[in-house]
Amino acid sequence: MIRTLQFAKRNLIELSRDVLGYIFCIAFPILMLIVMSVVNDSIPKEAAMTTFRIDNLSGGILIFGQTFVMLFTAILVATDRSTSFLLRLFSSPMKSRDYTNGYILPMILISIIQAIVIVISSGVTAMISSVELKPEGLLLVILLSIPSAIMFLSIGLIFGSLLNEKSAPGVCSVIVSAGTFLGGVFFDAEGVGGPILKVCNSLPFLYCTRVARSTIQMDFRWETFGKSLLIVSLTAIAMVTLAIMTFRGRMKADQ
Repeated sequence: MIRTLQFAKRNLIELSRDVLGYIFCIAFPILMLIVMSVVNDSIPKEAAMTTFRIDNLSGGILIFGQTFVMLFTAILVATDRSTSFLLRLFSSPMKSRDYTNGYILPMILISIIQAIVIVISSGVTAMISSVELKPEGLLLVILLSIPSAIMFLSIGLIFGSLLNEKSAPGVCSVIVSAGTFLGGVFFDAEGVGGPILKVCNSLPFLYCTRVARSTIQMDFRWETFGKSLLIVSLTAIAMVTLAIMTFRGRMKADQ
């Protein structure tokens, strides 16, 4: 456990030195929250479009931000591999679980900080736009967004284990786009329906968005919340398991 915490501390320090991390993980989601809120104000009420209303938008932006945590997880792992940093550590008494936990723990912390910043920004935006957001929903979403955060950072760990530091960002950008579009962050997937909704329902991204939105709106029905949380949690467990196996296999191959 001590070795895991020491390695996690090192990774957190490395991430804190990266200015781009602050821009993409914190500033960019907040910017999109502001821009989409402005767009919502310009939409005629007759259109009855609520996707960009803050009570719907904030949950989507939270998931949008987590995709960038995945990106920087992949970059960190891929960079450590390319600089032979991990090769030097392989001679230490650390085990594979110490490495994977050492990457996962600081990323969970970053995801929680990110969620707190987005929640605060959403609360302020709601007050400005005169939309009611329940404080308990905003607080609860910080906790219930952890499963989706674990899912995304596990995907990042997988890509970081398999790809180098040049190809990892490009491949992860595909997941960022897929998580945003197929997750229904900036459009109403249920309203569109048809084949697009079937594709969205076959992937975990839309369920992540549903959990976040339902929590903020304090809508805990099975179809909107319970089922989605179950799917996200099971996917997170599966992704963590796959990430550990992938990293362990790559570690043996690199030695």
